[in-house]
Amino acid sequence: MKVEFAPLNIPLARRLQTVAVLQWVLYFVLLGQMSIAITVMLIIHNYWFLYIPYLTWLYFDWHTPEQGGRRSSWIKNWTLWKHFKDYFPIHLIKTQDLDPSHNYIFGFHPHGILAAGAFGNFSTNYSDFKELFPGFTSYLHVLPLWFWCPVFREYMMSIGLVSVSKKSVSYVVSKEGGGNISVIVLGGAKESLDAHPGKSTLFIRQRKGFVKIALTHGASLVPVFSFGENELFKQVDNPEGSWIRTVQDKLQKIMGFALPLFHARGVFQYNFGLMPYRKAIHTVVGRPIPVHQILHPTEEQIEELHQTYMEELTKLFEEHKGKYGIPEHETLVLK
Repeated sequence: MKVEFAPLNIPLARRLQTVAVLQWVLYFVLLGQMSIAITVMLIIHNYWFLYIPYLTWLYFDWHTPEQGGRRSSWIKNWTLWKHFKDYFPIHLIKTQDLDPSHNYIFGFHPHGILAAGAFGNFSTNYSDFKELFPGFTSYLHVLPLWFWCPVFREYMMSIGLVSVSKKSVSYVVSKEGGGNISVIVLGGAKESLDAHPGKSTLFIRQRKGFVKIALTHGASLVPVFSFGENELFKQVDNPEGSWIRTVQDKLQKIMGFALPLFHARGVFQYNFGLMPYRKAIHTVVGRPIPVHQILHPTEEQIEELHQTYMEELTKLFEEHKGKYGIPEHETLVLK
């Protein structure tokens, strides 16, 4: 295979975009593990004056990721994130106005490999979110285990990430006076194993916890589909029943997160690496589904609203797929 190297005369703007995305990929792939390793080394070598104050702080701060986090406008405004957005580029599209006196749950689909559209649109300050949805604050929910990593958790919260636990989502959508949006990548780690270019497979039929929270707090549901999310990486072929998928599914159940075997392009060449392809992402926010508060919803009420949500999600996909390069014959697969 002939390696296609990046030309030397690439404009500075594109180089900065590459650096921005590279640090983001490394941030998700390595930073958490590195923070744990450094903490262990500090303990082994008895740098008590470093780890004891921090671990004490961690003890008292442990629940912050479930209480709205601790975002930093300074970090969310880093120019780095503008270059990140422009790399793909990432676009946010609104189909209907939302009422800032209410709280909402955005169901984000698909997960893709690293959910770049969710991060770019709802965690940084360089998307069109504030212009399209004035009066709202978005909270992107991620796996709680990321907040178990010392120091790394502080960085995650600074860019607006919070836990996806029931307690955390309930905290956001129970705000008096409204104006909060919980963004949940509903397919989660399991769905990332189905993130293949040209496919639109969602793991949603068994995800009903968000519906119960919406009913309990009267938060409206909004389906969100991010076209182009599955085109950013290629993944080793892993159909259901294959030995690779069996191992991945078992590891996902044990660890709580998946290990998709993905690749795309490199930093200095275009043939192989962990850098995503430069593929446009169009994140379309659908119509809100009004939800009346029911403090103790029944299974039938949860099932009915869940079915309505899946129908609206399918409509959203069908209405917009032709605009963003998906063939008319391709359908949404809900698992």
